[in-house]
Amino acid sequence: MRRVTKIAAAGIASAALAMSATACGSTSADKAKDSASSSAKGDVKVGVAYDVGGRGDHSFNDSAARGMDKAKKEFGGEVKELTAKTTDTEADRLDRLSQLAEAGYNPVIGIGFTYAPSMEKAAKQYPDTTFGIVDAVVNAKNVDNMVFTEEQSSYLAGVAAALKTKKKHVGFIGGQDSVLIKKFEAGYKQGVKDTKPGIKVDTQYLSHGSDTSGFASPDKGQAAAQGMLDNGADVIYTAAGSSGNGAIEAVHGVKGAWAIGVDSDQYEQPQLAQYKSAILTSVVKNVDGGVYDLIKSVKDGAPLTGTQTYSLAKGGVSLTTSGGFIKDIQPQLDAAKKKIVDGTIKVATTP
Repeated sequence: MRRVTKIAAAGIASAALAMSATACGSTSADKAKDSASSSAKGDVKVGVAYDVGGRGDHSFNDSAARGMDKAKKEFGGEVKELTAKTTDTEADRLDRLSQLAEAGYNPVIGIGFTYAPSMEKAAKQYPDTTFGIVDAVVNAKNVDNMVFTEEQSSYLAGVAAALKTKKKHVGFIGGQDSVLIKKFEAGYKQGVKDTKPGIKVDTQYLSHGSDTSGFASPDKGQAAAQGMLDNGADVIYTAAGSSGNGAIEAVHGVKGAWAIGVDSDQYEQPQLAQYKSAILTSVVKNVDGGVYDLIKSVKDGAPLTGTQTYSLAKGGVSLTTSGGFIKDIQPQLDAAKKKIVDGTIKVATTP
């Protein structure tokens, strides 16, 4: 097997290390109130806790980072970035969120469903801080829950895969065997089967249980994709964070095979430029929009709370057209999208 490039590792290493700043003589509640007051005046201090892989994964975390960057460019202020490790415990995640809230950052945003239990605790501990979480719902009055209909855009990826495969054999690789990633699998499989029922779909998950290493292991992604390619698949969709970089590399090495990216437009990622000729399309989840919306709401003095659903109809998820590789099948994709939006097609959330 060919050596995996170090593109993801460099991104992981670039994430900022944790730093805690406390004001002598002030209580946590005082600091949170001070932060809320300063945010209302336009001096926004944003704290973000990335999922494993962090900024530079060319996928999920980078989508969130774009929202942070847009907000900082428009509103100024300060941004503090911390990143999860694959060895994290629940206590580690709670400590990361608490550090940010204790230091006066507001809002504090957790990127990824693994932060849900710890955010529930942190939200109670810091009631005057606005928290945000991506891909989970936390039942607290000061939390903005950003959820996406990943199954809908994955359905479109399935349609594309079914129309592009020459071997009638495609694959799906998931980073972790979790409820969230099964939404990607479910939509993709349904899209394939609704388009061409006879196509074979291989499925493999890179990690299971509480193990999140499947989202930050390009070598595992490459090995899984290579196995599927060797088994006859010629279109592979990977929903696995930076592990997908390895899968894209493997697909690029096989003439006529296609990779489908996830979360960010991976065709447009500079670090993946050498593989772009093999990236058919990407299933984009506009985490950047959700992150930006929350920061703006805090800056405007009217923080978003409750659940915000970013759907296909609202542009919260989509299928990219970069490279022009799906131009020939765009009418079929448009037709499928219309049926999803108008409710004619109901996309499953479990395989």
